[in-house]
Amino acid sequence: MEQTNTLQTWPEAAPRLIAVASGRSPADLVIRNGQWVNVHTREVLACHDVAVAAGRFAFIGPDASHCIGPQTEVIDAAGRYMIPGLCDGHMHIESGMLTPAEFAAAVIPHGTTTMFTDPHEIANVLGLEGVRMMHDEALMQPVNIFTQMPSCAPSAPGLETTGHEITPQDVAQAMAWPGIIGLGEMMNFPGVINADPKMLAEIAATQAAGKTVGGHYASPDLGRGLAAYAAGGPADDHEGTCEADAIARVRLGMAAMMRLGSAWYDVASQITAVTEKGLDPRNFILCTDDCHSGTLVNEGHMNRVLRHAIACGADPLVALQMCTINTATHFGLERELGSIAPGRRADLILTSDLRALPIEHVIARGRTVAMSGRLTVDCPHYPWPVAARATVKLGKRLSPDDFVIRAPEGADSVTARVIGVVENQAPTKALSAEMTVAEGRVDPDPARDIAQIALVERHRGTGGVVNAFVSGFGYTGRMAMASTVAHDSHHMIVVGTDRALMAAAANRLGQVGGGVTVWKDGQEIALVPLPIAGLMSDAPAAEVADAAARMVAAMAACGCRLNNAYMQHSLLALVVIPELRISDLGLVDVTTFQLTDLFA
Repeated sequence: MEQTNTLQTWPEAAPRLIAVASGRSPADLVIRNGQWVNVHTREVLACHDVAVAAGRFAFIGPDASHCIGPQTEVIDAAGRYMIPGLCDGHMHIESGMLTPAEFAAAVIPHGTTTMFTDPHEIANVLGLEGVRMMHDEALMQPVNIFTQMPSCAPSAPGLETTGHEITPQDVAQAMAWPGIIGLGEMMNFPGVINADPKMLAEIAATQAAGKTVGGHYASPDLGRGLAAYAAGGPADDHEGTCEADAIARVRLGMAAMMRLGSAWYDVASQITAVTEKGLDPRNFILCTDDCHSGTLVNEGHMNRVLRHAIACGADPLVALQMCTINTATHFGLERELGSIAPGRRADLILTSDLRALPIEHVIARGRTVAMSGRLTVDCPHYPWPVAARATVKLGKRLSPDDFVIRAPEGADSVTARVIGVVENQAPTKALSAEMTVAEGRVDPDPARDIAQIALVERHRGTGGVVNAFVSGFGYTGRMAMASTVAHDSHHMIVVGTDRALMAAAANRLGQVGGGVTVWKDGQEIALVPLPIAGLMSDAPAAEVADAAARMVAAMAACGCRLNNAYMQHSLLALVVIPELRISDLGLVDVTTFQLTDLFA
């Protein structure tokens, strides 16, 4: 494979770009006889050539023969469409269970050449140093990976305990790093609405650096609450799930980021604001948010989102704008990327069909990086230290007794609060169930689809375990599943119907340094090792996807029928999205942002 090239800045490259465009110097690359898809004017221009120099577009026109010299590489587009490389406006690399290098290697063949990533998962485990590691590996890649400095670790102060906290001082420090593009999603929306000094200090540090503040408004209040949040500085939001959400955000000057991830299907319900209501599409952006490795390997990345938006009725050129120029403009990079125009980074895809979107040839920074689904460049790895690989600290060997749920003294039955999983959506339901008491215990009830959930503290080795109930997975028989991916505090979530297997699963992850494990009838039937921060693997995406596929099959063998149930499992501790969640401090009512009792 070829080594990656270092991109020149525009001031460094400008003299050469001008010389090539005017015919005084030969280009490095000329693509001939293509259909130029212009996202600035929303038109397709047949029979055009593109000339590239110093990793940037120098000339686009009907004839670039004046740019061709003896050493110029010439590619015949043969009438295919030339579209800009695709941009993911909001995503978390850790959700792919991959490091930035392996994530890039997985998505480049799908045509993704720019990503705006928020590494708040690793921030919760390793703090600012973990963010720096992600940032540094991102800058090593042959495509554009911009890092948003995480804003909320913990995501909800007082309701969870993280491995590390992010402070306004951390944010101010990170704003000077070369790959930092802005502030990651501001999940503590109640803090912004209530003018919390810490949250406003983080936003102020970002705005002082002239960078973009990412949003996360997980509330149905489209009136005063949303207005107050927008006034606080967040410039976008990806938590909308319906047309009214998208319309309300763009009317207030925010970008509506519509996501299609592995478990989030929020494009179809929001894009009607453009396709049916006729709103100006320039503040609508497509993103993935969370994609696991199986989705990346088997279905695609931003090409999958773009195809889906088109299938939902969007004009192909409008949908393309939503994952190219709209995204670049939102982050203040419209003069740098997001279109095929002079001076921009030469990120380009050749495709023979604007609707089916086969990704036939991918060019990034003026160099071929993938052909017909095959990666053609190296994606260098950061030397992850031992400290990043030893993050699961249980403090003791857990036993079945740690997972006993005691009933109130003298009770024959109880009314228990139950977390209700909602398929394909981030929110949960706050359910309740009448449950019997046996020998002073309240046990899960698989016959009624009520499993047990436990949150095991894994950052400081306290040995703490919080137990509760969850419904919606459909588990039957004796089983347990444990994961150190537990958004956002990333303790360990264990769900099961058998206390002994729950203990075995938790201890197994302590042994291997993190990941996901599934147990059935006394045996481990699937394991996905995630040794880096308990979140990621530096193995190739195909290997991780294969292990993840076995994990999904194992969940099904335990009775689960949910689409992408693993993602639902990993979000059960996300204490900033309603209605009911679990943390290391107890059950959290996210409608009131208060801890609540297990038994009513």
